[in-house]
Amino acid sequence: MKIKVGVIFGGESVEHEVSIISAVQAMNKMDGEKYEIIPIYITKEREWYTGEALKDIETFQDMDLVKRYCKNIVLYEKNGRFLLQNKKGIFKKIVNEIDLAFPIVHGTNVEDGVLQGYLQSIGIPFVGVDVYAAVVGQDKIFMKQVFEQEQIPIVPYIWFYDSEYQENPEEIIKKAEKLKYPVIVKPSTLGSSVGISVAHNREELADALDSAVTYDSRIVVEKVVEDLMEVNISVLGNYEHQQVSAIEEVTPKNDFLTYADKYIGNGKKGKIPSKYKGVSKGMASASRIIPAPLEDNMKEKVESIAVQAFKALKSSGVVRIDFLVDKKNKNVYINEINNIPGSLSFYLWSPLGKDYSELLDDMINIGIKDYKKRVAKVHSFDSNILKGFSEIGGSKGMKGVKKF
Repeated sequence: MKIKVGVIFGGESVEHEVSIISAVQAMNKMDGEKYEIIPIYITKEREWYTGEALKDIETFQDMDLVKRYCKNIVLYEKNGRFLLQNKKGIFKKIVNEIDLAFPIVHGTNVEDGVLQGYLQSIGIPFVGVDVYAAVVGQDKIFMKQVFEQEQIPIVPYIWFYDSEYQENPEEIIKKAEKLKYPVIVKPSTLGSSVGISVAHNREELADALDSAVTYDSRIVVEKVVEDLMEVNISVLGNYEHQQVSAIEEVTPKNDFLTYADKYIGNGKKGKIPSKYKGVSKGMASASRIIPAPLEDNMKEKVESIAVQAFKALKSSGVVRIDFLVDKKNKNVYINEINNIPGSLSFYLWSPLGKDYSELLDDMINIGIKDYKKRVAKVHSFDSNILKGFSEIGGSKGMKGVKKF
């Protein structure tokens, strides 16, 4: 019997469209002999839909197509089954059910632990990181603080709240300038380079900060590595076992790898909707050199730090870890970890002989193993500490409650 895999994607995120691309790629590569693939799409309005039409990227050209050909559903657990039920109508018909969830989501409100928390709370097995790794991996400030504690090398940085900048922009600018130009400004919880700007002077810095605070409540400013090589590596596994992929050098046209560098690629005319033209290959379309031209000792350093960071965050499944290499001083700095990377970084595994279908299979198997480990732990006790409470009531407070 095939395993029913619910691929969840979309969501209320500025990376909504990127998630669609990654998910459609993956669904087209999953082994149909092993898995029944059930797409579950979350709209920007947080409505959930399922239907075969969601496997075709052309469906997303017009939301009316989604509403016409797909079912608006909710996912819940009943008697150990994970059901997709019609949300609307008098009769709440069961549309389908899934055995395992495979989130392929990017950005705020989905990749950051919100979705993982829901899946974990209803008890469904799922692929990828748990709530804790998702939260830390999505928040650049939390991430840096964990890396600092683990003595993983990072570039000098400061961070602040949007309210602090709005109340006293001059003070924030002065703190940022202590890093010395050029600096890079980033919203703390966004991905795909959304809201990121490089500043070479005070005027550019003010513009970058004004832009960043429109996206997030916490902002990071980092010192730019000027003699820079950007390299990425993927790690597959969980806290017990890890494999590392080939290392790529990314070659952006700008000061950093922008959203356009990552996703505006080589889509063929007529193959995808106009709103997604050029993005059909996702991160696989970005300019890159594989393997990266690194000396052996630098390659080993990147691999070692990547595994250290993966374990520090208790990551699982496939992640991509981005590095900044100072070519002049031969220093390696970790930039960030992407817990659900664009295109699931399949292109970094191909050079090692692991095709996309095999990678997805490995991720699903790891998700099942993680689930078995999770349910084997003690999460509650049989004792009822409420037994003997005679009254807990409304405006009268807790009359008759026993004191401990």
